[in-house]
Amino acid sequence: MSTTTTAVTSTDTHTKSPALARVDDLPAATVQCHASNLLSLPDGTLLCVWFGGTQEGTQDISVYLSRLEPGSSSSWTEPVRVSSDKERSEQNPVLFRDPASGTIWLFHTAQPLGNQDEAVVIARTSGDDARTWSAPFEPFPGKKGVFVRQPVVVLPGGTWVLPIWYCRTPPGFRWVGNDDVSAVLYTQDGGQTWLEKEVPDSVGRVHMNILQLDAGSYVAFFRSRWADQVYRSVSENGLDWSAPEKTPLPNPNSGIGAAVLPSGDIVVIFNDSKADPQMQRREGLYDDITPAEDTRSNQPGVGGKVAIWGTPRKDLSVAVSKDEGKTWKWRVLEDGDGFCMTNNSKERTNRELSYPSIVIDGKRENGVHVAYTYHRRNIKYVHIRDVEEFVSKT
Repeated sequence: MSTTTTAVTSTDTHTKSPALARVDDLPAATVQCHASNLLSLPDGTLLCVWFGGTQEGTQDISVYLSRLEPGSSSSWTEPVRVSSDKERSEQNPVLFRDPASGTIWLFHTAQPLGNQDEAVVIARTSGDDARTWSAPFEPFPGKKGVFVRQPVVVLPGGTWVLPIWYCRTPPGFRWVGNDDVSAVLYTQDGGQTWLEKEVPDSVGRVHMNILQLDAGSYVAFFRSRWADQVYRSVSENGLDWSAPEKTPLPNPNSGIGAAVLPSGDIVVIFNDSKADPQMQRREGLYDDITPAEDTRSNQPGVGGKVAIWGTPRKDLSVAVSKDEGKTWKWRVLEDGDGFCMTNNSKERTNRELSYPSIVIDGKRENGVHVAYTYHRRNIKYVHIRDVEEFVSKT
């Protein structure tokens, strides 16, 4: 199987490309903003949620929402705080609109400090396009260490599939991501009950992003805890998956965003960077907020591997594949050094470009909407009017 890859490099920032229709900085209500997620409503309104507060893992981290109404003169609204847990850090919001009822679901995680192995998933629903919300509830009671990031996929027949991963660690050790595994939760009754299937051989491959292909089959792309490559898995039914395998796309242990264009081509937004043996590394994602009284050791490695943290989240790039994710051509969307040896936004020491979310623009054949983290200080929105044109332009 060919894995030919073409990278179109550029030192230009994205704002100089004529393929971009719009670039916005969303209003920020907090010192830190991260992990945005987009949803397009039937009338063309865009919703964007993210988590914000002092710093990831702290108790003041909550979910915020802003909207962009249709029309070129519109502005993103001032963010509204949606969640309100005063004891846990509320992270990784995901929006989903039930195509049958129009009800909007918001899923997000909640954890004490940096203990992702203790996280639970919280949900809320809205019947008025995310203007008001139900009381929060746990859709998967009893599941601990479960995390979400990527969108729900609806299968033919109406089954919802939510990709998840488990943050696992042996008792008495601090979680750092060495033993995380992916799975899918699925419901055939509109979210009342959920079943689960684990992705085989998926240790270290998380943030599963599922796409439905024209042929009725499915492909998924994964972030790598090993900070090496984006991984790929396939399925004939959206529930039973092959073991993830490496793609030519690099990954620095950071989130990706993927979608299928109307043409059938796949577009992925990712960081064009990966770990270097000589680079500086962090102990873990939360090493700069771990309380002094937490004297636990970091969890041991698995299979001779440990999660790699601190790889620069730089050169946020747009990639297109015409063969279901086997080969790629890409171009930098926004460049920068991507420094992320700390998550500190208050002192402006973090400079990552990360966690892209992508939705298809229904009005343009190759158009996409993208939101991503800019230095953990705000969320940036980019409307690419033609992905093919953007990637092919040198």
